[in-house]
Amino acid sequence: MSSELSKQIEKLREEINYHDSLYYVSNKPEISDYDYDNLFSKLKELEAAHPELITADSPTQRVSGKPIKSFNQIKHKSPMLSIDNTYNPEQLRGFDQKVKKQLEDKEDVEYVVELKIDGLAISLTYQDSVLTQAATRGDGEIGDDVTNNIRTIKSIPLRLNGKRTPPKFLEVRGEVYMPKKSFASLNQLRSEAGENLFANPRNAAAGSLKLLDPRITASRNLSFFAYSTAQAIGDSKDHYQSLNKLKDFGLPLNPHTKKVSNIEKVIEICNSWETQRYELDYQIDGMVVKVNSFAQQEKLGTTARSPKWCISFKFPAEQATTVIESIDIQVGKTGALTPVANFKPVKLAGTVVKRASLHNFDEIKRLDVRVGDTVVIEKAGEIIPQVIRVVKDERGIFAQEFTVPTECPECGGEVIKDRDGVSLRCNNKDCPARLKEKLIYFVARNQMDIENLGPAVIGQLVSKGLVKTFADIYKLTLFDIINLDRMGQKSAQNILEAIEKSKKRPLWRLICALGIRHVGAQNAEVLSNALGSLEAIMNATVEQLEEIEQIGPIIAQSIANFFALEENRKMIEEMLECGVEPTIEKKRYSDSLKGKVIVATGTLENFTRDGIKQAIKENGGKLSSSVSKKTDFVIAGKNAGSKLEKANELGVRVITEEEFEDMINGSADKSEG
Repeated sequence: MSSELSKQIEKLREEINYHDSLYYVSNKPEISDYDYDNLFSKLKELEAAHPELITADSPTQRVSGKPIKSFNQIKHKSPMLSIDNTYNPEQLRGFDQKVKKQLEDKEDVEYVVELKIDGLAISLTYQDSVLTQAATRGDGEIGDDVTNNIRTIKSIPLRLNGKRTPPKFLEVRGEVYMPKKSFASLNQLRSEAGENLFANPRNAAAGSLKLLDPRITASRNLSFFAYSTAQAIGDSKDHYQSLNKLKDFGLPLNPHTKKVSNIEKVIEICNSWETQRYELDYQIDGMVVKVNSFAQQEKLGTTARSPKWCISFKFPAEQATTVIESIDIQVGKTGALTPVANFKPVKLAGTVVKRASLHNFDEIKRLDVRVGDTVVIEKAGEIIPQVIRVVKDERGIFAQEFTVPTECPECGGEVIKDRDGVSLRCNNKDCPARLKEKLIYFVARNQMDIENLGPAVIGQLVSKGLVKTFADIYKLTLFDIINLDRMGQKSAQNILEAIEKSKKRPLWRLICALGIRHVGAQNAEVLSNALGSLEAIMNATVEQLEEIEQIGPIIAQSIANFFALEENRKMIEEMLECGVEPTIEKKRYSDSLKGKVIVATGTLENFTRDGIKQAIKENGGKLSSSVSKKTDFVIAGKNAGSKLEKANELGVRVITEEEFEDMINGSADKSEG
């Protein structure tokens, strides 16, 4: 029985690893997320019933249950060297000439050209095909042991199981990165939770790997590309051969790597990617050029810090110059004061920008930014506009030095230094600006979704003293609303109907809307699914909260602190008395979209961006960001643009939101009936 059970468990692991490789490495999934989840759940159940059969390389063991206290140091078996940079074609030609001169022009030189992923260099050690250790580059000689965090990255196999058997010992080197979509989602969640935003995907990836709690790292959706080994593999004669072997072992490689015969072809590839890079779902900051032959690499050797057979070609950051017209201070819902630069509109990386966060007041001091200054701006991670430097030679005599506020600009309340020692925060919990931001967040589409209750209306409700807590929204009368400026009876009635409709929102939306620090939509849904009721969440202890996957000690303490305050409990009680009755969503999975590739475009009435993605996933489909011949159909909402045009050009089926709902609800109804 034990032998049969072991075989069953091992077969499940192999099947899950196979589908992980298809999904995360080859990008060619064969089964729906629903079917995958069933396989995974079955393995978890069997291992829970027979813990003696759990192995370290099981897919269920990717995420360690507890945080560590600190990182151990690891000495690399061979140094992880840095790479010298070039910035133009002539410098690449100069590199080629040096290579040929050292080789005495007797040999032809092939080059391998790779995308320079803007992430974090990592060394992975596999012993008997099993991942046993992972370390950061550190200073090149010694790095941090981040094995527990690396294990959470699903594109990194815990056991090599490709087409070819790997050597007994294998040290793989590569880049851990954060895809742009994951970066945008993470910053949105951090904004919702009142946390500082990451400046770019590289910083976000590096910060995620330095977390002591792997459960949080697991939620960051990091990814990985292998780019070399620390030692030659078997009879490999060159780098390109070695890369193909890594691929055969089941490791993810960047698909855009090219082998070319001369430096002019290298330059052609580098130039083409300077503009193509914006189409990628991850950030690159240049190209890496390597002499292909291992024998030639050995002849060329290394300096103390970098190999002589390798060079990087760095892309210039796309920048623009403009003039700062003013600096505003925004007061967030947690009281954080954020300086924002307003400048003359300028086109940058394909869009017109006119505002950029200055992050904090230390940053203003570091840059010495003044109103009237000419500044250079660029998009961090090709996403977020930021001020890079001041052109001080163009500073006029009327440039105004910025004065750091000593009181809240909105309420005049006390300003205190935050725990991080950088941010300033309004300490007045009754600050109208804080209240307004909290209410705007509470009613937003991704939270309680109260239509027509926009910032202008909320501003009036706050200034007139009609709304002081979330509960007050549910006490508003037609008389209260109709007496606001520019408010007709029909509009007032619409607001009241929207408020009434919001009373039945799912529990996770209400938890998210409360604005608990560190708790955005993702963590709110985790809480809702794990504890099942508002009462259970309100009464959970820190220890109980920490036991929930993805809820670390800091988040758990924040949740417990929020519900420990009598004023918060009273407010929730008042909402319940007003008829707020959060629901627990019953998941309805089906195979109605199994294997379908779907694109959603335009403004949808009944789904948020995350909502449509979840609905497609739960019914076996895959949401794609671009239309191609492989797209099965496009869901077109209001003001659909280029994606709809592309679908029509390619003859891809276009459906309405209503048709999509009929498609998934029909199947769900049948599966439940």
